Amino acid sequence: MTRRTSYIIIFLLAVGISMSAANVYTMRVVDGDTLYMVQMQDIYVYPPMRFKNKRQEKFYWRTVRDVKKCLPYAKMITADMAYADAELAKLPDNKARRKWWRAYERKLFKKYEKDFRNMYPSQGMMLMKLMDRETDRTSYELIKQYKGKVAANFWQFIAKLFRNDLKEEYDASDKDRITERVINLVEAGQL
Repeated sequence: MTRRTSYIIIFLLAVGISMSAANVYTMRVVDGDTLYMVQMQDIYVYPPMRFKNKRQEKFYWRTVRDVKKCLPYAKMITADMAYADAELAKLPDNKARRKWWRAYERKLFKKYEKDFRNMYPSQGMMLMKLMDRETDRTSYELIKQYKGKVAANFWQFIAKLFRNDLKEEYDASDKDRITERVINLVEAGQL
């Protein structure tokens, strides 16, 4: 089998896999010819990972594990935040907002408590990064928005005790580029 034939087979397999995962199939008749059109998912192509040592490889696979666990939660929490913002905007005064928020906070606590208690510390830090990526606001800003400045400063102090920072921003182009790569691959179903 020649190299060219191999590439054609790989391409056809990739297209076939993508077509099976595609969301939209359409058919159109143009000048008596039937055209089938498929909207395919994005396919990301990165150079293969080359690790300098075992520690680097372990970091990469830990990042994969943490992203796979935390990304769905980040998306669900973002949706919950959008709902809460919409509901809070409908309420007439601060007293009604506080009352609604307390009830909604208890509901969210019941919804997520068991899952969050079973997370590793690295997964908690990954969730903070992903929340910043999804909402474009740091964890500190989110706590300040919903709980107030005093609570945000308290949790920032606690985070600093554990060598973390709630004010740290997600940087997809530099510091968090491996995380961004993993997120893209996970969202595309390639990892």
